Amino acid sequence: MIARRTLVALFSVIALNASALPAADAPKLPPAEGAAKERIEKSPRHGEYVDVPIQTGKPIKSYVVYPEVKDKAPVVIVIHEIFGLSDWIKSVADQLAADGFIAIAPDMLSGMGEDGKGTDGFKDRQAVMGAIRGLKPEQVVAQLNAVRDYAKKVPAANGKLATIGFCWGGGQSFAYAVAQPELNAAVVYYGTNPQPADVEKVKAAVMGNYGGNDQRVNATVPAAQDAAKMAGKTYEVHTYEGAGHGFLRQQDGSEANKKAAEEAWPATIKFLREHTK
Repeated sequence: MIARRTLVALFSVIALNASALPAADAPKLPPAEGAAKERIEKSPRHGEYVDVPIQTGKPIKSYVVYPEVKDKAPVVIVIHEIFGLSDWIKSVADQLAADGFIAIAPDMLSGMGEDGKGTDGFKDRQAVMGAIRGLKPEQVVAQLNAVRDYAKKVPAANGKLATIGFCWGGGQSFAYAVAQPELNAAVVYYGTNPQPADVEKVKAAVMGNYGGNDQRVNATVPAAQDAAKMAGKTYEVHTYEGAGHGFLRQQDGSEANKKAAEEAWPATIKFLREHTK
């Protein structure tokens, strides 16, 4: 009886401590899309908007979240989906900060919307998608280079830099690894891959996370894998059986998506830490 009472008391303490955790820190992965706004609002970390200067246009509005750590930290540039700088992307940045990184999420549509706004200057999601489809590759690289230059000057940064991108942004994360030889790491979530000849140019370590039920994207993986292997490049591929496109944002859409998210995110953090020491 005493032992049982002790166990009950112990579980009560554990439950109390768990309930006291900020919503942004339990669980240890980004939320599904529907919970993103609440995650940001309840985050204990410091998030702010900054205007990143760029020579070729208006400043790039970017959402920056800082980790609560005593040492300087690596920077991860978060490249949004075709849906633009959304609450969900900002919640991903917050989770990266919870995991010890300085996260910078640029709005790749900065200055292109109504009244000089970015994503929030378009009338609906379809308009945002159309605008992002119209971005030229050299334009995207110029924006990411500007964000990278800004990140290098952040006093709390340790000089190491990675990218992580989702869907459209996943493809841009890999493409930026092709274009920027000083990048340390690039993480791809269900984004299409560069041409094999371009993969040979990559200096950064690359990690790809793919849903098993996403053949449109997955069809581009084998050729990139072969090219990376032939060139001695690091391209770590993870494919999650039964998961669909966008499984991290849509982790509440199916058990397979949930399982993929719970496995992919810890692997992502491990990869980023290893390559941004």
